[in-house]
Amino acid sequence: MSSLVCTNLLLQLLLVISLFHFCLAARRLVESDETQNTLLFQYHKGPLITGQTSINLIWYGKFKPSQRAIISDFITSLSTSNPTAAQPSVSKWWKTTEKYYHLVNTKKPSALVLSLGTQIVDESYYLGKSLSNKQIVELASKGGQKNAINVVLTSADVTVEGFCSSKCGTHGSSKGASLKGKTYRFAYIWVGNSETQCPGQCAWPFHQPIYGPQSPPLVAPNNDVGLDGMVINLASLLAGTATNPFGNGYFQGPKEAPLEAASACPGVYGKGAYPGYAGDLLSDPTTGASYNANGANGRKYLLPALFDPLTKTCSTLV
Repeated sequence: MSSLVCTNLLLQLLLVISLFHFCLAARRLVESDETQNTLLFQYHKGPLITGQTSINLIWYGKFKPSQRAIISDFITSLSTSNPTAAQPSVSKWWKTTEKYYHLVNTKKPSALVLSLGTQIVDESYYLGKSLSNKQIVELASKGGQKNAINVVLTSADVTVEGFCSSKCGTHGSSKGASLKGKTYRFAYIWVGNSETQCPGQCAWPFHQPIYGPQSPPLVAPNNDVGLDGMVINLASLLAGTATNPFGNGYFQGPKEAPLEAASACPGVYGKGAYPGYAGDLLSDPTTGASYNANGANGRKYLLPALFDPLTKTCSTLV
């Protein structure tokens, strides 16, 4: 056998060995990451939101009545006491959060019962059209502060500190006014309408993404890219608020930037999802809209996958 043939065979053998070690190392890295993520998603001993809880909506800026109905119908659809007949439903999606409560107290798990509370409409922009995080808390405090989650929704012409550059919405908590000598800490959520400011970041998959794999945008189920995008972000933040309301509930990663029940499953809406593809979804035969959940008043919604604490996987409705 010539020395040239021997050299070629040796090079091929080395290449095969190198590829084997590379694949093995990659597989170990993935396994290590999966193990690490599983271990990091844990309960940090803090309280969850329990009992009869009203979701109060604070509308800041100009919203059409039809737009407000998209959100209020979604909130109504969350109730498991009056479930939507058409399946899969919004209430079925929300039931995944109950598993977190069962893990906190396996003998007598507490329950969270959500209902649509009061709605405050402010079209005067009394704080202006450029809001700080502190002003968001000020707006949130206008809702009832006992047994409540106050949701601030800002219109498309309102900018908010950090909006689009680092977030599509937030949730947190703040001390409320003293009631009968007792001070309550209330939970709040803020979500902005990104339709004109950053739909590629905060309304995907109903708009072309700014970064990553490019695919045609999906048709929004309520024919409103901004509001259907708000539903996705509100749903994600509601799940995070219920299971990690005060920063010491369920989450993984650093406390300052935690991955929570929904944010631990970014970009996943149906089975088979991968970066740039939302997953295998249902399609409305009349409008061609993509959705995965049915809601009140015949509405359809697209909701994010939730991290299932029992199976330690991202759970989808479809």
